[in-house]
Amino acid sequence: MGRNTQTYLVGGVSAIGGFLFGYDTGVISSILEMDYWKAYFHDPGSVGVGVIVSLLTAGCFVGSLCAGWIADRFSRKRAIMSACVVFCLGAAIQCGARNRAMLIVGRFVAGLGVGVLSMSVPVFQSEIAPPHIRGRLVSLQQWAITWGILVAFWIDYGCHFIKSDASWRIPIGIQIVPAVILFVSMIFMPYSPRWLVDNDRIDEAQMVLARLRSGGNLHAPEVIEELDEIREAVRIDRETAVRSYIDLLRVPIRRRVVLGVLIQALQQLTGINVSMYFATSIFKQSGLNGDNAPLLAQGVNGVVNMLATIPAILWIDRWGRRKTLMLGSLGCGITYFIQAVATGATQRKTYDEDGSLNLNIPHGPSYLIIVMMYLFVASFAVSWGPIGWIYPSEIFPMRIRSKANSITTAANWLFNFVIGLVSPILIKKITWGLDLIFAVIMFCSIAIIYFFYPETKNRSLEDMEVIFTGSVWANKDRQRIAEYDNASQGHADADAKMTKDQ
Repeated sequence: MGRNTQTYLVGGVSAIGGFLFGYDTGVISSILEMDYWKAYFHDPGSVGVGVIVSLLTAGCFVGSLCAGWIADRFSRKRAIMSACVVFCLGAAIQCGARNRAMLIVGRFVAGLGVGVLSMSVPVFQSEIAPPHIRGRLVSLQQWAITWGILVAFWIDYGCHFIKSDASWRIPIGIQIVPAVILFVSMIFMPYSPRWLVDNDRIDEAQMVLARLRSGGNLHAPEVIEELDEIREAVRIDRETAVRSYIDLLRVPIRRRVVLGVLIQALQQLTGINVSMYFATSIFKQSGLNGDNAPLLAQGVNGVVNMLATIPAILWIDRWGRRKTLMLGSLGCGITYFIQAVATGATQRKTYDEDGSLNLNIPHGPSYLIIVMMYLFVASFAVSWGPIGWIYPSEIFPMRIRSKANSITTAANWLFNFVIGLVSPILIKKITWGLDLIFAVIMFCSIAIIYFFYPETKNRSLEDMEVIFTGSVWANKDRQRIAEYDNASQGHADADAKMTKDQ
């Protein structure tokens, strides 16, 4: 870590916001299959389960739309802290739920907090990070999500042995603890230096940059240089300031908004949250029998998700965004296709008295499907998982970054909501057909990334103006960007030579 220790510390603490969402995702997945939870809420059917699962994401959608104004007006830091308070309230309502309506309200309120966090944390991380580790730092958000899912899976597994309603109330209540930790920790974290400059608090911004870049040396060359770049970028932004959300639809910002919305939508259209929300029931349908086997398989799913994110954290700034996304899409598409073929060719549908679906897949194809699910999760975790958050957080100018990211993040939650609502119905109605739909989407996404998404690795946030002012066809614009890089390097070499001669 070296000189970036403080940056990693601040980025890592803020990433706890991702842990909150991940935990809630993981905890509801296994709780849906707990006998005491089913009995307490009168065994909701597929529609009822869809509503309970998706109401969190509906809250996230609303919260992310509000987050842009909150983060601009009160700062990224305070937005994160306020979201923790709202999340704790929602978790407490869920934990003490007396009926299904109270549970749904609690999930919506918790979703408001998660929505603000999901927009504010990546923006905060991208604004405190130097270009060469920005991808790695924002990836910590996704890694924290995977840790949240993993911890929730295993807490659910331990609690399912409790023979009372505490089996589901305890896992829900535990999520208040990391929210409190994040709130308290953020008190000691700095404000975003770019937000400080935008609010004319230049001296404070210089102090923050010195803390993050030079061990507190206010006059270090890298601190002065970055501060000057930020001030110049803010000056330019103010001359062309976006005053309303409607302005985001106008040229030249519209292209970036479309790309940001699309990459967030595609992250959800990978179907990852079908695997996370409903994996336990999918494992049951695939032939894993007994009370413990599906829960254990889901726990392993969480381990795979967490471990596969580590390579992205370490090397995403070396691999680049485009190549990693395309390879991830290929891996996801292949695994989905194999799952669809194996399920469609061997399933024999039967229904239990309570309406539960059994596919009665033979052991061989059943194990193949489970392995493919794990490989799908690994393909997602190393690519779409982190980059879905990295890319939108780094492509917008300072004055519109929060507004634009609130829109792109809202798109993520909107698609998450729809998928969470309809997936339990589609899993029951068309089974392997859902895998085939996701496979087609993944193969199409390869072409979308290749033709339309410019590479952004190792670029300063201020460099994005150059990257996105060329052709909308990213594959044709690489020559112009290469010429810009060569010219920039030539100017840098000339400046270095002049300094040396002096």
